[in-house]
Amino acid sequence: MICILNYGLLEEDEYEGERNEAGERHGHGKARLPNGDIYEGDYEHGKRHGQGIYKFKNGARYIGEYVRNKKHGQGTFIYPDGSRYEGEWADDLRHGHGVYYYVNNDTYTGEWFAHQRHGQGTYFYAETGSKYVGAWVNGQQEGAAELIHLNHRYQGKFLNKNPVGPGKYVFDIGCEQHGEYRLTDVERGEEEEEEETLITVVPKWKATKITELALWTPTLPQEQPAADRPGQEEASGAEGGGEMVEEVQPLTDVSEGELESMRPGDEEGDASREDREEYDGLDQGNISFEEEEGRQSELLE
Repeated sequence: MICILNYGLLEEDEYEGERNEAGERHGHGKARLPNGDIYEGDYEHGKRHGQGIYKFKNGARYIGEYVRNKKHGQGTFIYPDGSRYEGEWADDLRHGHGVYYYVNNDTYTGEWFAHQRHGQGTYFYAETGSKYVGAWVNGQQEGAAELIHLNHRYQGKFLNKNPVGPGKYVFDIGCEQHGEYRLTDVERGEEEEEEETLITVVPKWKATKITELALWTPTLPQEQPAADRPGQEEASGAEGGGEMVEEVQPLTDVSEGELESMRPGDEEGDASREDREEYDGLDQGNISFEEEEGRQSELLE
């Protein structure tokens, strides 16, 4: 009983602010938590609720909205290493649209789901000026996308951060190289083969043809006289014009838009989930085929 009473007195001493008739923290207040963190902002019925600033003892801080003790709504999280996330939160997780600024000056701008990059987004590599524009699944580059470099770009599909299947390189000199990325096993030595290890699979580019630069334009159905094609105009108008635009829309949308370090500390209430994520740095898998791109570019010059 004595320990519980002393803890209660300590808690009272460490809170300054408004309370409701029931004695709950309600309104604006400031609290120093037992673990050394400090929260200043809005409370509702004893919980952080509304706008607030939470300062972690390790130097991290969150500035934004809370709902019943959890980060929810718009908010900015600044991590001890200097990286930061600005955007939407839901149930203590990055969720919705947001921008992550990495300590090496890389940025990711796009959609988030359950704390991971998921949906359409753009990752900008500060060191090279390249950027990945396209789909993400559970934090990985996956789906239709463009990998844009200073003088050329690759258009195709990605899986596990690597290009797969048909695609093309578009060069600024006015030509395109079409081909396909095929997954191949890395050759291993005899000693390595004796050990049971995971097989390393890497994408290998196989070119099929080179063409002039093709500027995409929507293809509209040709109108036929009603006497020649009765009833066909209405059907082609309904199916021809819209669906082609819809197919390329994901690529078009993200091309106009804009890896990950997480070092937050512990927090009372929202510290139950450790908000930590290893820094990805430059995704080497994304540009592991740049040597091939450079070689193709030299051949076309």
